[in-house]
Amino acid sequence: MTIRAVLDHIDSNLPKSLARLLELLRIESISTDPAFKDQCIKAADWLVSDLKSIGFQAEKRKTAGHPMVVAHHEGTGPQFLFYGHYDVQPIDPIKLWNSPPFLPTVENTNNGQVIRGRGSSDDKGQLMTFVEACRAWKSVYKKLPAKVSILFEGEEESGSPSLIPFLKNNSAELKSSIALICDTGLYDNDTPGIVTSLRGTVGIELEIIGPNKDLHSGKYGGLSTNPIRVLNKILTGLHDDNGKITLPGFYDGVSEISDELRKQWESLSFNETKFLNDVGLSEPAGEKGRTALEMLWARPTCDVNGISGGYQGEGFKTVIASKASAKVSFRLVGKQDPKKVVSNFKEYVQKSLPLDCSVNYVAEKGSKATEMSLSHPAFEKARDALSQEWSKPAKFIGSGGSIPIAGYFKEILDMDSMLIGFGRHDDQIHSPNEKYDLESFHKGIRSWARILNELSDLE
Repeated sequence: MTIRAVLDHIDSNLPKSLARLLELLRIESISTDPAFKDQCIKAADWLVSDLKSIGFQAEKRKTAGHPMVVAHHEGTGPQFLFYGHYDVQPIDPIKLWNSPPFLPTVENTNNGQVIRGRGSSDDKGQLMTFVEACRAWKSVYKKLPAKVSILFEGEEESGSPSLIPFLKNNSAELKSSIALICDTGLYDNDTPGIVTSLRGTVGIELEIIGPNKDLHSGKYGGLSTNPIRVLNKILTGLHDDNGKITLPGFYDGVSEISDELRKQWESLSFNETKFLNDVGLSEPAGEKGRTALEMLWARPTCDVNGISGGYQGEGFKTVIASKASAKVSFRLVGKQDPKKVVSNFKEYVQKSLPLDCSVNYVAEKGSKATEMSLSHPAFEKARDALSQEWSKPAKFIGSGGSIPIAGYFKEILDMDSMLIGFGRHDDQIHSPNEKYDLESFHKGIRSWARILNELSDLE
């Protein structure tokens, strides 16, 4: 079997692949709104039918929420689990869309043709690149080059409440050599990337409570404690003058990146000045002595995401507020323990409180970071395959954000994940006028066909 025949088939059948994607994009599978429950079921049924048409044993599985789509295809060699999600974000504000979000179109732009519509990039267009690659292999050779399982979720955009129980209840069926996840993007327009690290998160909302009511600052100012001032001191003390986070034990589990990874990141020639200028900034404000990509991908962070307290209306009100609150988040890397971060944060806050103030925690949540083992031979094979398709060599990259599914696969199914996607930075996912470049769709299909070919001889 040669890959050339498969790639030629993909090229000649691109209009049919595009037509199938447009059909899927017309289904209004918004998972967060109960009014679209039937549309989510319709999307799951559509995918089951489409996968059956190319020889998968596919079925819709019930959950407490929206259904999962599970499919298996026999083959020789290793088994791979491909993950994507068929649910999409709400379309609000609808008035900012230039065309109906669920009437997808192919538009000509200055940068080429784009597929416009909700879910085109996140994640229907991405998941269909893999399905179409499998279709091409089946059309040419009547079989796949490896065993393939597929898991399509319907609740990713609403927090995946059914995912963990489903993985635990079906772990034996889903466990594979490695997971393939398509919910990511290119490093830049010409450079594909394989994400090998994802930061974890901790979010805490705290409320500092002082006097039993708001006080007149003329009567009580200077004598009474001020919760806003106390809160400000707590928040300011979270960083030192070099940008490091001051919580005791915070950097436990944080390791340095390897020399090999550092060289790859340096070769990307990341332009931090342009990156900051694009959002009206001019200089890095993180840890001193660290490169921009280190700060974005490999170092933990602490940020204040919101503060409230006192009078917020028009004009001025000389009041000492009885309460002040803040939302604080941490991005975690390596083996940092979210529970330990929460515990150390609470201990720090408690030690910072004056006698007349108390603290109440309104909400807290956390998840671990995920790091992939590059010793798995699949990573280099996939990187070679991508490099053959795109104009620039593929790189191992990090992600400043969090994609929980990769962590769940590691914790529950004990398998690494390769995160490979073809979205671009201007795809406007989660926003009005979402799009997916036709080139991303076309080359994405070709990329997965190459990757399946390269991975087929893994032991």
